[in-house]
Amino acid sequence: MSPQITIVPVGPIDQGLLSWLKERLPQEIDQNVDIVIGQGIPIPSDGYDERRHQTEGTTILDALRARPRPAGEDKADKVLGLIDADCYTNGLSFIFGQAVLNGREAFVALPRLRESYYGLPEKHDLFLTRLLKEVIHELGHTWGLAHCPDPRCVMHFSNGLRDTDIKGPGLCQECQRQLAPEQVIERIW
Repeated sequence: MSPQITIVPVGPIDQGLLSWLKERLPQEIDQNVDIVIGQGIPIPSDGYDERRHQTEGTTILDALRARPRPAGEDKADKVLGLIDADCYTNGLSFIFGQAVLNGREAFVALPRLRESYYGLPEKHDLFLTRLLKEVIHELGHTWGLAHCPDPRCVMHFSNGLRDTDIKGPGLCQECQRQLAPEQVIERIW
């Protein structure tokens, strides 16, 4: 049975973006992974901080965990949320994403990955590259990987877009070694 990653829109998400990620993600992590676009869920209103104009990340993870699982969605599969809203977590003024370490749920927040967020002309290909890196990074956490000190490793912590732009979409040798053999993904892992 092929591993499955279910991508769940959290609030409105562009369908073209979902289709692109469904096609591209297997090319980067494993040709045999089954990518499914799941039923969307609303942005959790209890996580929105009006003062900050941001949504707190753990409320998104909780909403992904609490969503009804369709028939056939195995407990061992990963659930990746995409949210087009600015997010934060305790101790950080913003986050590109968040995941449950060794868990099932992860999400990536889109706004700060776009050039337009910073008042710059949009570069769609750059946005997609950043999105792919952050998706792989957050999935890496669900497979038990912590942040890596190697700035080129996809598991390196991104304190800003410069960090995301420097790192690649793949794991360094040390992070590859840390994955259990049954978690090794064929192509870049």
